[in-house]
Amino acid sequence: MMPRAVPGLALSLSLSLLALVACGPGSQPSPAAATVVGTPAAAAAATKPAGQTPAAAATTPAAAAAASASPSAVGAAAAPALSVSIAGPFPGEAKNLTGAGATFPGPLYAKWFDAYQKVTQVQVNYQAIGSGGGIKGIQDQTIDFGASDAPMTDEQLAAAKGGDIYHIPTALGAIVISYNVPEAKNKLKFTGDTIAGIYTGDIAKWNDPKLVADNPDLANVNKDIVTVHRSDGSGTTFGFTDYLSTVNADWKSKVGKGTSVNWPGGLGGSGNPGVAGEVQQTPYAVGYIELIYAAQNKISYGLVKNKAGQFVDPSLDSVTAAAASSANAVPADLRFSIVDAPGDAAYSISTATWLLTYKNMNDQAKGLALTRMLWWATHEGQQLNKDVLYATVPPELTTKSEQFIKQITVEGKPVFPGK
Repeated sequence: MMPRAVPGLALSLSLSLLALVACGPGSQPSPAAATVVGTPAAAAAATKPAGQTPAAAATTPAAAAAASASPSAVGAAAAPALSVSIAGPFPGEAKNLTGAGATFPGPLYAKWFDAYQKVTQVQVNYQAIGSGGGIKGIQDQTIDFGASDAPMTDEQLAAAKGGDIYHIPTALGAIVISYNVPEAKNKLKFTGDTIAGIYTGDIAKWNDPKLVADNPDLANVNKDIVTVHRSDGSGTTFGFTDYLSTVNADWKSKVGKGTSVNWPGGLGGSGNPGVAGEVQQTPYAVGYIELIYAAQNKISYGLVKNKAGQFVDPSLDSVTAAAASSANAVPADLRFSIVDAPGDAAYSISTATWLLTYKNMNDQAKGLALTRMLWWATHEGQQLNKDVLYATVPPELTTKSEQFIKQITVEGKPVFPGK
């Protein structure tokens, strides 16, 4: 379930504040590589319990006061504290961090962690095994941090062995409707109802009148539609089914939303790359994948009709517009959804991705390394975002993330060294 909004938090985002840059967390590689390893076998290598890490001690009186405030009390408008930067190694910090989870931000995290190792000499091994794996790993304390494209539910948070967990948003992106229809000359147009009908099987042919109404190119394409979905627990699936549950009552009652659902049919693929590959090699297939995978693999993807009745192309600009128009609904714990956002320019299947970390950790060295990585990811790391087609986290949300990072503790003491 999505969390209840916390009274008193009103975030007013302006598009001018949403620069298209990158943000991101760190995961730790096995003491060897700072690149993303996407196999379950690789993820299994990081199964020894990771010492939980602490939070941050502020370096100025003002920062110290902010660090002592409870997250729910923090105001949301100030720009990030750019006076704090992560430059070089820090005495006593761990040299390796291990994380696992979402495939959605995998390309971004690969770029980040390579850059971060060059700055700090800390190796971050991130295993892109799906959001379900990231949530499970952080719950069981088998990794230093998790990653998910779906915020943890209240039940999942309650089942975590190490206590309170913070959600640190690291990037915004688009889930696109990809397809393999050779006859389509123009970009296909989809509505929430046609997407739901395709995945429930009610729309079985590409020349179904409901599709042809928006796509004349399909009038003579008398071909069966092959649906492709994620076979693993996935935040991308959560974002996709969250959208369909929001816009289509039939989908909500019959299938619902979640990181895994009971699909009415179709083929399964592991991770965004798996779904992209199935769509690419299967004529007349349709699937849902992150924008970067469609772009990298030159897979066609369509426009989606938004809440304002406009067919919108997924892009950094339209994701930013969705975030801006949804800002007032963001709760204090940063577990939010931006699907079906209002506004002419908003792309309807926009989503966020988060790093997951314990508030209270057990290992000082890990705490130092993790909080420094989180700070870098939400500040300097953002500058890499545009390179791999992710929208940046708005400054208002970054300010909130700063307070969480500063409150991560080891043995009750804030651990972030402030540099």
